[in-house]
Amino acid sequence: MVEFRIDRSAGLPAYLQLVRQVREALRLGWLAPGDRLPTVRDVVRSSGVNANTVLKAYRELELSGLVEARQGSGTFVSASLGTASQETLDELRERLGKWVAEAHAAGLDNEDIEALVRAVLTDKGA
Repeated sequence: MVEFRIDRSAGLPAYLQLVRQVREALRLGWLAPGDRLPTVRDVVRSSGVNANTVLKAYRELELSGLVEARQGSGTFVSASLGTASQETLDELRERLGKWVAEAHAAGLDNEDIEALVRAVLTDKGA
């Protein structure tokens, strides 16, 4: 089950952070069709956000076809976003972890690394 974290200094609304975390979990294979998302009450308790914020995120995910709400049962994943095998994802994650360690050793902090990755992704799309 996914455990949500809200970064109040991120400049991104909390409901969008929840949506992004579910989408990332789907892409990374941490959530799969049939998995149950945490209840609204559990998300409120663990993250400190308002129940309406969680409901808004879950509605957004439902409108995009990624989850479905089942009356009295909860909210369940109905689609996947991942296209690579779990083995491939695990290998790439390991290699990326080593690269991040090298970047830290070279003096970069997390914000530097994020900026560098965004720049590479932007160049890739051009």
